[in-house]
Amino acid sequence: MLFGIEWDTSSNGAFALSILPILLKGLWVTVQAAVLGFGVAAILGLVLAGLKSVRLRLISWPAYVLTEFLRDTPLLVQLFFLYYVLPDYGIVLPAFLTGALALGVQYSAYLSEVYRAGLESVTHGQTEAARALDISPLRTFMVITLPQAIPRIIPAMGNYLVSIMKDVPVLSVVSVLEVLNVAKIIGDRTFNYIIPLSMVGGLYLLLTLLASAGVRTLDRRLPKQGIPLR
Repeated sequence: MLFGIEWDTSSNGAFALSILPILLKGLWVTVQAAVLGFGVAAILGLVLAGLKSVRLRLISWPAYVLTEFLRDTPLLVQLFFLYYVLPDYGIVLPAFLTGALALGVQYSAYLSEVYRAGLESVTHGQTEAARALDISPLRTFMVITLPQAIPRIIPAMGNYLVSIMKDVPVLSVVSVLEVLNVAKIIGDRTFNYIIPLSMVGGLYLLLTLLASAGVRTLDRRLPKQGIPLR
């Protein structure tokens, strides 16, 4: 029994049907962790990209160092640091939130480079025109540059969303009951691993296909032409 649900081990079909609700609960945890982690990565990645674009090296250089550090250290190490080290300094977070933050922090480094590529794809003539029209740099960034960069990087951001989903099982090491951890528990208790693990593979495949389809639809619908200055 798990989550208060009993499973039927009398036959493979009945067993699969009985554990499906449990796996779906774990899948919902996986989706929540992926979405929250991606949200953190999208916001923090944009901040890092903005800092790296600053001409003052006193600001841009630490952002570059932090990005490289996050990219070049394993997600598992960062997760353990947040989960085991932060409590020593009085910061105690739930396992789920810690895991989502670890995913977000790790992938923020990758998304910062995606943002940078998108921002650099916007022609400099538009920023020069905005400067000539006495539009502040912050308003130029928020109203002119960023809205044009985002549609161009949607496919790359979608790829990282799928990657985050596939990295959520790492959170099982801090006892987050995501779908793969649930399947492992079921296997441990029933000595039948092939059915729950096969079902997890199918659920992940369905989830990533839906996410990829959503990203492609969004990419087709978002305009990519320049924004007129007024």
